[in-house]
Amino acid sequence: MNSTSLDLHATLDFAESLARQAGAVLRQYFEQAREADHKRAMIDLVTQADRQSEALIVRELQAAFPDHFIHGEEGGGYGPDRATTPFHWHVDPLDGTTNFAHRLPHFAVCLALSDPNLRPLLGVVYDPMREETFKGIRGEGATLNGRRLRVSDIDDLARALVSTGFAYDSWTNPDNNSDHVANFVVRTQGVRRIGAAALDLCYVAAGRSEVYWERGPHPWDVQAGILFVEEAGGRISDFSGQPSEEAYSGRRILASNGLLHDQAVAVLTLGDKAPRPTPAPAP
Repeated sequence: MNSTSLDLHATLDFAESLARQAGAVLRQYFEQAREADHKRAMIDLVTQADRQSEALIVRELQAAFPDHFIHGEEGGGYGPDRATTPFHWHVDPLDGTTNFAHRLPHFAVCLALSDPNLRPLLGVVYDPMREETFKGIRGEGATLNGRRLRVSDIDDLARALVSTGFAYDSWTNPDNNSDHVANFVVRTQGVRRIGAAALDLCYVAAGRSEVYWERGPHPWDVQAGILFVEEAGGRISDFSGQPSEEAYSGRRILASNGLLHDQAVAVLTLGDKAPRPTPAPAP
């Protein structure tokens, strides 16, 4: 493919094909006996499925786009000097490795193409266990299995379902998200920790939940989902409500349906001093 005049539709089709091929690899490994290795911490796992999935994706991306830079979760960077190319791929071959290693069928393959400033241009998130494909192109919307994604219209945090995750240093870092979870638990209909950041973002875009926040993901976890949320009418920021590099890199990301964004920012910044819902009177 000629990336000097990149056809985003053809590139998205190619990325979806790769995600589906990688998803088939994950399905093959899912029920097999396997050992998980530790990366940076006891709770930061990697499996042979991660490695094989990434090898497949990177091999095909390098063949098709030799002048693109590839950020891979397991292998690091691939391709030319990242400062010389306007196109950056972000590859998570298995988002939700801990789920996968424990045979919890909630994980995905994630590919996104961005500019050098982490502005996603297109993305694919493929859930091989549910056969759900989220994909989109900036300015042209995002879809789930061909249906247009749209965020929910809930405008009261007390009626919202929210999701989050925990960084791999949560055993040792006092900034481990437990205080934010406690503050959201008493201000929402429910808090979920499902274990795959990419799918958390997809679910906000699809109107399945209203808010997602987390400290610690990487660009390969969030770039595709960020695009979907924005294309579905939602909002992305850091914890203070700003569309900063912290947000688009995933270091401190808050995603919402837009209507609840300021309320969620208040919880993240004010903590226990944030407004609480008024309980309904007893019947």
